[in-house]
Amino acid sequence: MNKKIILLLPVFFVFMTLLPKELKANELLLKKEDRGEAVVELQEKLIALEYLHSNATGYYGELTEAAVRQMQQEFNLLADGVAGPQTIHQLKEVEKIARIVHGEARGEPYKGQVAVAAVVKNRLNSPDFPSSVEGVIYQTNAFTAVHDGQYNLTPTSTSYKAVRDAWNGWDPSEGATYYYNPTIATSEWIFNWTTPKFSIGSHLFAE
Repeated sequence: MNKKIILLLPVFFVFMTLLPKELKANELLLKKEDRGEAVVELQEKLIALEYLHSNATGYYGELTEAAVRQMQQEFNLLADGVAGPQTIHQLKEVEKIARIVHGEARGEPYKGQVAVAAVVKNRLNSPDFPSSVEGVIYQTNAFTAVHDGQYNLTPTSTSYKAVRDAWNGWDPSEGATYYYNPTIATSEWIFNWTTPKFSIGSHLFAE
């Protein structure tokens, strides 16, 4: 074996070990007849989003394939029933938004939870905000839940469903890009630089 290749092999393996877990996850490709923990994780997200109406068995059968295909159709992905990098990445994005919904609006009426998810979507579609989910979520002072740690709580199936409904076109916020609780909000900026529209539960939606 070439000496240069021998010398580079340890470096390659160290590099692979240090790769971010999310990057490795994005390299997954799950398909019909596959089994294992990765399939369980996929199925759990599909169940939370109400695409899959069965238990997380760890077996990628016809029901899982159909659920993946439906999810792909609704999120404008190639609907081939195979959970490749794009599909897995989209499910991770949905989880991030569900964490915002859960952290910011659990306990609010379901309509209000969908409205919070819709605000995230509206920001993604607005030139005034970052164009990535992570950029929107972690924008400075954008979401209280990120700063007080509630973003790290495990979202419920209701939070996932709210994201799905928002991405399917339901926007109870009517295009709003801001919301806040006027009773406890302390930011002068939100009062002075946004235009209130209406309230859902304890949140006032604004633009």
